[in-house]
Amino acid sequence: MSDRAIHMTASVLLGHPDEPLVEALPLLTMTVDRLPPGEAAARLRAFLTHLATTPLPRLAEHYVATFGPERRCCPCLTSYAYGDTRQRGMALLRFEHAFREAGFEPAGGEPPDHLAVICELSARGGVAQAGRLLREHRAAVETLHRALREERSPYADVVAAVLATLPPPSARERAAALRQAQEGPPEEQAGLEPYAAGEPR
Repeated sequence: MSDRAIHMTASVLLGHPDEPLVEALPLLTMTVDRLPPGEAAARLRAFLTHLATTPLPRLAEHYVATFGPERRCCPCLTSYAYGDTRQRGMALLRFEHAFREAGFEPAGGEPPDHLAVICELSARGGVAQAGRLLREHRAAVETLHRALREERSPYADVVAAVLATLPPPSARERAAALRQAQEGPPEEQAGLEPYAAGEPR
């Protein structure tokens, strides 16, 4: 249950900052305070402190500057391995299958590999499916976390909280994350029309 609470909180915090997010701050704080002590709780608490002490316009500006189009901190996990290629389109089908298996239908309009959507899948009961997707794309989550840290973004804490719910990375996963960070995604543009970027989450 604690992983579901962590993922639920992360899903909300990875959304575009708006008035409903600010209004949800007391509930999010209560949820995090009920988590067992550990890295995930500490990381989420740090971000909630940032959220509570930063004006909403600055929060929104930072979100767009961090996750906007063409930014290196992309919350869509398959983009790190496949870029905007036909291979990514095929990879996204695994996410859709996992959603159907769990009886979950995302409502936000983001691609199915958006980290916030995967966390929402877990929060809504698809724990096994979300866990499988996160483990399969652990290198991408690690790459996103590394990029956020290098940008000195508070969102690094949210992604770190998600990583804390996963088993320790293998040597292969560490190597894959380093390779993705160094090489970047492929550049072919094809096959992603159904997943065109919409409004920020």
